[in-house]
Amino acid sequence: MKTFYFPSSLRCILIAALTVLLVPSCTKDDNAATVKIGFSQGMNTDDWRRQLNKSMVIEASLHPEVQLEIKDANNNVQQQVKDIEKFIDRGVDVIIVSPIEAKPLTAVVEKSIKKGIPVIVVDRKIDSEGYTAYIGADNIEVGRIAAKYIVSNSTVNGKIIEITGLKTSSPAYERGLGFSQILKQHPQVKLIATINGNWESGSVKVQLKKLLQNDPDIEFIFAQNDRMALGAWETAKELGLENKIKFVGVDALSTQNGGIELVKKGVLQATILYPTGGNEALRLALKIYNKEPITKNNLLNTIVIDKINAEIIENQLDKVDQQQTVIKQQLDAISVQEQEYASQHSLVRLLTLFLAIILSLAIYSVYSTISISRKKRQLEQINSTVTSQKNEIEVMADAAQRSNEAKLGFFTGLSHEFKTPITLILSYAESLIENDKIKGTRLMDELKLIYSNSHRLLRLINQLLDFRKIEERKFSLRASKTNIYLFTDQVMANFKGEAARRNIDFRLIADNKDTEVFIDNSLMDKVYFNLLSNAFKFTPDNGRITITIKDGADGTLKIIVKDSGIGIPEKELNMVFNPFFRASNNNKNSSGIGLNLSKEFIALHNGTIEVRSRQGTEFTITLYKGTEHLQPAEINTSTATEYNTSLLQDDLEYESLPEINLLAPGQEKYTLLVIEDHPDLVNFLSNKLSTEYDVHVSDGSNATTLALELVPDIIICDINLAGTDGFEISKTLKKDLRTSHIPIIILSAQSNKESVIQGMQAGVDQYLTKPFSLSVLRQSLSSLLFNREKLRYYYTNNIYRVEPESKFGTLEQDFISRMNSHIMENMDNPKFSVEELADKLNVSRVQLYRKVKAILGMSISDHINNIRLEKAATMLRDGKMNISEIAYSLGFSSPNYFSTAFKNKFGISPKEYKTTG
Repeated sequence: MKTFYFPSSLRCILIAALTVLLVPSCTKDDNAATVKIGFSQGMNTDDWRRQLNKSMVIEASLHPEVQLEIKDANNNVQQQVKDIEKFIDRGVDVIIVSPIEAKPLTAVVEKSIKKGIPVIVVDRKIDSEGYTAYIGADNIEVGRIAAKYIVSNSTVNGKIIEITGLKTSSPAYERGLGFSQILKQHPQVKLIATINGNWESGSVKVQLKKLLQNDPDIEFIFAQNDRMALGAWETAKELGLENKIKFVGVDALSTQNGGIELVKKGVLQATILYPTGGNEALRLALKIYNKEPITKNNLLNTIVIDKINAEIIENQLDKVDQQQTVIKQQLDAISVQEQEYASQHSLVRLLTLFLAIILSLAIYSVYSTISISRKKRQLEQINSTVTSQKNEIEVMADAAQRSNEAKLGFFTGLSHEFKTPITLILSYAESLIENDKIKGTRLMDELKLIYSNSHRLLRLINQLLDFRKIEERKFSLRASKTNIYLFTDQVMANFKGEAARRNIDFRLIADNKDTEVFIDNSLMDKVYFNLLSNAFKFTPDNGRITITIKDGADGTLKIIVKDSGIGIPEKELNMVFNPFFRASNNNKNSSGIGLNLSKEFIALHNGTIEVRSRQGTEFTITLYKGTEHLQPAEINTSTATEYNTSLLQDDLEYESLPEINLLAPGQEKYTLLVIEDHPDLVNFLSNKLSTEYDVHVSDGSNATTLALELVPDIIICDINLAGTDGFEISKTLKKDLRTSHIPIIILSAQSNKESVIQGMQAGVDQYLTKPFSLSVLRQSLSSLLFNREKLRYYYTNNIYRVEPESKFGTLEQDFISRMNSHIMENMDNPKFSVEELADKLNVSRVQLYRKVKAILGMSISDHINNIRLEKAATMLRDGKMNISEIAYSLGFSSPNYFSTAFKNKFGISPKEYKTTG
C-alpha cells in the first residue's frame, strides 16, 4: 500500500496550531487545589440541624476551592457509620461529624484518624479523645447558665422539672451535669423530677402530664432544647397551667417556632443560645488542611435570651443571614462571570485552531486532490470486485436455502405420507382383531405383532417429525401437576411384557410415591420411551433395568434410568446427545435422534439430563419442583391423572369402545360424505362404515358442490387434498347457511398444534390424526350425530319460543329464528307456500327441506303446521275467538281440516281443548 506524507510546511502549521490549542490558559481556578470535605449529618429533622447545614454551605461558597458533600443519616446510627466509611474509602481530606450517639461512632472516627484523615466533631462528642478537634458550645456551661437563670428568677422553695435529651448523646449528659451542679448550690430550689426525652416534643408529653396532674405547683420546667420545651408548654396548656409555669429551652433559633420566636410570643420564659458552629467548623477544617495550628476543643459562646434581648438578637441574626445570602449571590455572580471568561477564552483558542486547520486544509487540498482521485479509482475497482463476489455468494446462499427448505419440506411431507398406509395397516389389523372367528387362534398373536410393530413404526415417524419441530423451535411447554411415581409406573407398563419375555429384572424405586412435579406429559412420555427403548435394546436377556426417583431436599427431583447393557465408550459420552450420533459399539439399527430429542424436551422443562457409563448406562434427569422456573403460559392448571393426556392420540392401543346406536329398527341410514383422495383409505372407510351409513365419497375437487347437493348428515375430511385443503372446504361449508349445521371430522396425518388450531378456526367439530382407531372414529361419528339429535330435540320442543333475541351464537339459531319470523308474519295467509318461504330465506325449496329435516327431523310443511297449531292452542286458551275464527285467522282452509290437524297433534279436539283449558 502506498503511503502519503504531509508537506513540511503543512506539518509546521499543524504543529503550531496544536501548540496554541494545548497551551493551558491561566485562570483563577486552574491553580486552586480542591479541598474535599465530607460532612456526616446525624439527622435533618429539626431547624437547628438545617441551620447548621445552611451555615456550612454558605461558608463553603466563600471558598471556591472547597468541595463540600453532606450526607444525612436520617437519625440511623448504622447509616451514619456507613456514610463515614464511604468518606474514608473515597479519601476525602477532612471529615466533619455531627454524631447521633457517642459510643457507636467512636470506632469509625478512630478508624478515620488511623487512615490519616482528620475528623472534626460538631455539637456532640464521642466516647474517646480519638478525634482531631471538637467545635460546639460548652454543654456543661449551657446547663449551668440555665440553672443560674432559673435560680435567679425563682421564688423560695420553687419546684423544677428537668427534661433531658437522648440518654446516649453527650449534650444530654453534659447539660444535665452543669444544671445539677448549680442546683446543688441552691437547696431552696427543688428538682422534683427528671424526664428523659429524645429531643422531640412528643417524647415528653405523657410523662409530664402525669407529673403535672399529681403536682400542679411547678414553677419552672427546663427542657434541654426548644422543641421539648414547646412540647412541655403544650402539655401544660391541656391542663390549663401554661400561664402558671415558666418554661426555659435551649437552641434559640431565629426560625418559625424557633426559640427566639417562642420567647417573643411568651411561650418560653427564656432560651439559651446554642450556636450551630457551621461556619466555624468549615473554617477549622481548612486550617487543618493547610496544617495551621489549631485548638482541639473549640467552645462557642452562649447567652440567655429572654424578652429583654430577644428582638435585638433576632435582628442581628437576620442581618447576618441577609449578609451571608448577599455574599453567596455575589459569589455565584462571580462564578458565572469566571465561567463566561473561561468559555470566551476557550472560544478564542478554538477559533485560532480552526484558522490554522483551514489554512492547512487549503494547502493540503491541492495535494490531496490528485491522491484522492487515484485512490478513488482503486477503490472503485475493489468495490466492483467485492460487489460481484457478494452477489455470487447471495445467489449461492439463496440456492442453498431453497434446496435445504425443499429437502426439509420433502422430508416432512414424506413423513406425513407414511401415516396414511400405517393407518390402513392399523385399521385392518384392528378390524381383524375384532373378528370373533380369529380370536383365540395363532393368527391373533401375529395380528397383534403387526399392530404393535405398526405402532412402533408410527412412533419412529413421529420422532422424525419432532426432530423437525425442535429445529424450527415450534414446541411449547404445557406443564401440569403430575404424580411422577404413577406417571413412571404407567409408562413402564408398556415394557413389562418385553421384560417378562426376556427375563429382565425391571423395577421402579422411589423415595416418596406421592411426589408431584409440573411436567408436560406428552413430552416426558417421549423421553421415557426413548430411554427405556435404548435400555431394552442394549440390555441382554436376564439383565437388569431400574428407574430410581429421588426427591431432593434442594427443590429438585432426580429420575435415574440405569441398565446392565453394553454401555457407551468413555471417550464418546460427550457426543451422546448429538443428533444422529451412533456409538462405535452399537451394531443395532438406530436413527440417532432419540437422545437429542430427549435432551431438548428436558431443556424445555428447564431441567438437565446427564449420562454415565459404568457397568451399563445410567441416565440422570434433574427437574425442578414447583412452578417458579416456568412461565405462566407454560403452566396447565389441570392435574394429570394419566400419563397420556394429549388431545392428539397418535398411539392409541387397541380397545373396543361402546357405541351409541342412533338408528331405530327400520330407520333410514345417516348420509356420510368422505372427502379423501387416497383410494385405499376411501375403500377401507366405505367398506367399514357402509353398514351404518349411506357413504358418498369425493377426492376434494367437487367436495363443496357435492355437499351442497347432498346436504349429508356428517362429513369426514382430509387436509392434504389435490388442488385444495380440508381447512378451506370446512370453512366454506361452515359459513354457508345451507351446510353450516353439518358436523365435520378432520382426519389427517398432521398432528402438530398449529394444524389443530387452524382446524378449530375453520369450524370443524373434531380433529383426529392418522393413524386412527376405527373404534374411535365410529364413536366420534356416533357422538356428533347424537349431539345433533339433542339439538334437534331442543328446537322441536321449543318451536314457538325460539326468538331472534335468544342468541346461541350459531347460524342454525339465526336460521330458525328468521324462518319462524317469516312464518309468524304470514300466519293468516292460506296461500303462503314453502316456495315463498324459501325465497325469503334465499335458499332453494330442496335445500330448505333438507336443512329443516336435518335440524328439526321433520318436513318444512309439518313445521309450519306445528307453529300454527301451537299458536292455535294459545288462542283457544285465551277464549277471545271461536274455533272457526281461529282456524281462518291461522290460514287453515276450513275449520274441519283445522280440527283434524289439531286432534292429530294434541290428541283432543279444539272444542275439548278449549273446554279443559
